[in-house]
Amino acid sequence: MQDGVAARLAPLLGRILLGSDQAGNALPIQVIAWDGSSVGPSDAPAFVIRHRRALRRLLWKPGEMGLVRAYIAGELDIEGDVFAALRAVQEVMRSRTESIRLSSEAKREIVRTAVTLGAVGPEPKPPAEEFPLGAVEDGTLPLEESADFAALVLGPSMAHGCAAWPAPSLEAAQRTEYARICARLNLRPGMRLLDLSCGWGAFARYAAEEHGVEAVGLTRSAIQAAYAAQHGKADIRLGDLDEAGGAPFDAIVCLGGQANPDLVAGALHDLLVDGGRLLVQQMTRRPGPHTARRTFTTSYVFPEGGELRSLGAIADAFEAADLEVREVTARREDQAATFRAWAAALQANWAECAALSSPGRARVWLLYLAASALACESGHAGYSELTAVRRNPEHPTTSGILPGTATLTR
Repeated sequence: MQDGVAARLAPLLGRILLGSDQAGNALPIQVIAWDGSSVGPSDAPAFVIRHRRALRRLLWKPGEMGLVRAYIAGELDIEGDVFAALRAVQEVMRSRTESIRLSSEAKREIVRTAVTLGAVGPEPKPPAEEFPLGAVEDGTLPLEESADFAALVLGPSMAHGCAAWPAPSLEAAQRTEYARICARLNLRPGMRLLDLSCGWGAFARYAAEEHGVEAVGLTRSAIQAAYAAQHGKADIRLGDLDEAGGAPFDAIVCLGGQANPDLVAGALHDLLVDGGRLLVQQMTRRPGPHTARRTFTTSYVFPEGGELRSLGAIADAFEAADLEVREVTARREDQAATFRAWAAALQANWAECAALSSPGRARVWLLYLAASALACESGHAGYSELTAVRRNPEHPTTSGILPGTATLTR
């Protein structure tokens, strides 16, 4: 149905989403309004506006945050391929570091249309899943789920890092990745390994059981620590780097998560033996000027240190701490495929995941996984693996040589 509410919504959405007075430009999506009317290509991804409150959110917060809040609150739905829907919106919403600016006439037209649609009113409260700025309790993660929820999304091993593709399954891809990492670190029986952001303990458990190392894992989640302590041989500890103890480690690994190892590079240097090895996998942003602002990720997923850093800044931090970077490997294609695999598992188990957590939190996870996959696929975000060694001053020409050569690889 091409008339009704949807026809009046189209020019308004063009302004508050695109930030443009050229409201006649067709949106590359289908919009279905609360009265059942629709506008836009029938074969395009469909955004279903289920409640006028979604429009009010967009009026108060044009662009990303308005859309995100409406979606998390269940006032706006995506029908069909969520990846295609998000990609379509990203392609027309220009990249910006400041708020949308509209002319006075555009603002008056928006208000007139909103009044006729009954969407004018005070700004709705953010969804319960959104945390206030700076309001994250010590010792907890902002978005924590149960072990049952994690198993449905991550798979039986509960592995939370990048997987190695192609592979017949997510589980096979994760095991291939773990075997590769252990080879890069040259792990052998009796060595000591520290996993800075161990999650559910999957890699620490694998290294202990398959390679006979003494594995210590750190997590800020009490739920994860309790689970990991009951599964496998690794020593899983609740807390930050202070919980690692004073004994040196032969190898340190950080496979994503919130540990931000480059910010504590000096402490990592002191925890490694001479020639000890460090392997870090981390999402990165493009280099250049960067203005910190509140985004979906920093509002719903990672509030502390949620802004990505450039690969160069991370490498510089390690080098400044006398951790010699030996190899950098681009892994964004593998990480994009991993994000997609997790999103597919979440969607396949949607009802159970929503019941174990909440519908809003399930939406947060789906949006995060889909947006992250698209960012990696498009190159707007990177996923990099860095290997480094603590230099051995007594043997400077041979300390910490990793298997293979010190090269930049892809």
